[in-house]
Amino acid sequence: MNKILEKQYFSEKVVKLVVEAPSIARSRKPGHFVIVIDEACGERIPLTIADADPERGTITLVVQAVGESTQRICALDQGDFLHNVVGPLGRATDIAAHGTVVCAGGGVGVAPLLPIIKAMKQAGNRVVSVIAARNASLIILEDQVREWSDEVIIMTDDGSAGDKGLVTQGVENVILREKVDKVVTIGPAIMMKFVSALTKKYEVPTICSLNTIMVDGTGMCGACRVSVGGKTRFVCVDGPEFDAHQVDFDEMMLRMRAYDKPRK
Repeated sequence: MNKILEKQYFSEKVVKLVVEAPSIARSRKPGHFVIVIDEACGERIPLTIADADPERGTITLVVQAVGESTQRICALDQGDFLHNVVGPLGRATDIAAHGTVVCAGGGVGVAPLLPIIKAMKQAGNRVVSVIAARNASLIILEDQVREWSDEVIIMTDDGSAGDKGLVTQGVENVILREKVDKVVTIGPAIMMKFVSALTKKYEVPTICSLNTIMVDGTGMCGACRVSVGGKTRFVCVDGPEFDAHQVDFDEMMLRMRAYDKPRK
């Protein structure tokens, strides 16, 4: 049982939970995820760790209420317990001194991007973070991103915060004005697809995180299989991060739609 110590609403359907998990907090690295089960016999929910405090023994999770299980998790309050939190899982981000790193996040993808931003800065990189959402109310973790970035560019579809436009416009503006040595992108699959297409045009190495396609988190269910460089990979055990220029995003998005409810 893992106690929820803090709860904060980022929006109506996006919640930040600070959860008691001492062993995970001590061993987790950027890019790692956990499996969360809210109740006995509950569904396994993979969630990337947004932050950790080893001294306090806590990890931070950002949860978006989409299905029944995530709705139950978001409904929990401070003082309630999660039935189980298992991790850290997956392969950690390859952190190194690259030079200038652009970190591009969309929506709740900013949460798993935050520890990478922090680690890239601590490794000596110049970090430019481009965070995007449909409108100002959906921009999350802006203050924390600013703390670890040399520059932050905000993009919103409606122009209610930062500049009006898509995340790709923000990324391209940076590439056109200065040498970018690496791009890291996390967000909706369609967003990562277009960021990848953009950076491939400019020949900038790019890493993406495919955490949104994971289901069981152990490689047994096969739901998270993707084609990377023409070979089948399983996101939960081989990733969740891959060379974005090698990922077949169209195939990935088709697989993600397999769980959509049939239209009437």
